[in-house]
Amino acid sequence: MHRTALRSYHTTRLHLSSTVRRTLSRASRHRHLPVAHAQHRAIHFTSHKPPRPLSSTTANDSLRSSMYFRRLPVAVVSSLVVGYGAWYSYNGTSPASPAASVAARGYATTPDSGVEPTRTVLVVGADELRQGTIVGEGPISKETSSDGRKIVEMLTPEQATQKLRKMEQSYSVGRGQGVTRYDLVQLPSNDPIEDDHAEKIVQVPSRSKDAVGDDSDWMFWGVFDGHSGWTTSATLRESLINYVATELNETYKAAAATLPSEDAIDLAIKTGFTRLDDEIVHKSVEKVFKSSNKNVAAELLQPALSGSCALLSFYDSKTNMLRVACTGDSRAVLGRLSDTGKWTATALSEDQTGSNPNEAARMRKEHPGEDRVVHNGRVLGGLEPTRAFGDAVYKWSRDTAMNLRSKFFGRTPSPLLKTPPYVTAEPVITKTKVSPEKGDFLVLATDGLWEMLTNEEVVGLVGQWIQSQAAGQDSHFEATWSKIFGSSKHPLPVEKGKADGPDGQKTPIRVQQWGIDPQAKDRFSVKDKNVATHLVRNALGGSNDEQVCALLTLPAPFSRRYRDDLTVQVIFFGNAEKTGEVMINTEATAPDATLKAKL
Repeated sequence: MHRTALRSYHTTRLHLSSTVRRTLSRASRHRHLPVAHAQHRAIHFTSHKPPRPLSSTTANDSLRSSMYFRRLPVAVVSSLVVGYGAWYSYNGTSPASPAASVAARGYATTPDSGVEPTRTVLVVGADELRQGTIVGEGPISKETSSDGRKIVEMLTPEQATQKLRKMEQSYSVGRGQGVTRYDLVQLPSNDPIEDDHAEKIVQVPSRSKDAVGDDSDWMFWGVFDGHSGWTTSATLRESLINYVATELNETYKAAAATLPSEDAIDLAIKTGFTRLDDEIVHKSVEKVFKSSNKNVAAELLQPALSGSCALLSFYDSKTNMLRVACTGDSRAVLGRLSDTGKWTATALSEDQTGSNPNEAARMRKEHPGEDRVVHNGRVLGGLEPTRAFGDAVYKWSRDTAMNLRSKFFGRTPSPLLKTPPYVTAEPVITKTKVSPEKGDFLVLATDGLWEMLTNEEVVGLVGQWIQSQAAGQDSHFEATWSKIFGSSKHPLPVEKGKADGPDGQKTPIRVQQWGIDPQAKDRFSVKDKNVATHLVRNALGGSNDEQVCALLTLPAPFSRRYRDDLTVQVIFFGNAEKTGEVMINTEATAPDATLKAKL
């Protein structure tokens, strides 16, 4: 299937400190990015501003104009109509249009004279997903609207790779502060994607006047898994790091000449989370009631009515301390090379859902006598994550919810709603001492990845990718790692986990759904320069090209039955040469991505 999906590109400004200069120069291999510079006594973060009003547009342009939060290009895949037995395509011109024949190449046969060609298609039934073939020249099409032509054929492996790499980014970090590189990628399933992400480095000058050049860095990475829409996750991308950094700055200032206590730092992070959620859920309502304007209500209430999980990591290069703050069911896993030469996988977060006994017990304690506070593993029988931003219908009082519904917008609250709030944005924080000299790495991902791969598989795949790069490349980055890990071509072994992880952790349910043998020796492959893309490819099928192509051919909303939105970040710790620069790795970054300085 030739990719004829509608592409919409959306770019917005990133709200950074006024001290950040957005400059971007290009080199043959790297593009340089600036770093935010800040002092404990004078960090000025921009406050969270309400989004611009939605502009009135035609139906075809409404999605594009509503994407006022998005910074990076997003490939928006328009949906197809699903008929039991085959995919039907829409055609805004003519079913016999020759333009569609371009897409028939790739998996199509080259027939002899007089023999009808056959083409690989995706066959979708009520309870099946399999490959099929169509005989003949023209693709199946139907005259319905001016939305454009959607073609039946499956993506070829080359087209699948293009789609996988559409939203990949990679950065070399030459700060000399314990981080050498990080990669990220996104793959939509929803239309538009409901996931989001954010990254920032803040330079922190030394407190000692005598310690010249003893600056350190605060480094933040976050992934945000939205649900019931994309507006909450986009709000977190714009504001969460700034809220947390502001609280940390105040905490460090209050500690005078000494470092704050561990509890004080954790409290600052939690305060940043809860302050932003209060702005989303409650301050927005105050503004709506004051204005009594439906246009204002439509704008301000969107992040409150939708919701998002948040996973934010904070690395302090002065102490080598890594903190992971988790609200919801995204997951962080640390990879570390043990003395035995094998990789170990350590979960740095716990999935916070109604299926987690710890979370269920907490909620029942907070709402005594409410037997259905957690029902079928969900909050009041509805919401799966027990901690989230937004989701105001689980946080507003019944009076507030009904008042908003009658005057503006909103949902009727559940009949089980008695003692809100039932959902909190307060994160659970873990602390880990990082060992840059051992080549530690951190994987942050939304739950879509963990539905496909175990913690050990993810860490092993990163180790496999490291070996491949060290053995086959001669860049400064790979050469540095060759000294640490060697250049063996064999897959790097991973120590088997001593347990399946905390109760309630999600397991790779998609493997069973797709009929994959998890023990197959040839299941995985290395084909990508971007390690996050490498993880996503192998989550979808790895060396099984047909599996990967089939899953990537599925358009929204049907694709949601088989895979979720995917957002993956991989951060590599290490002691590399200090250049002071953050550079874009062009070989592992989408060539058509409109990148902006965000560090």
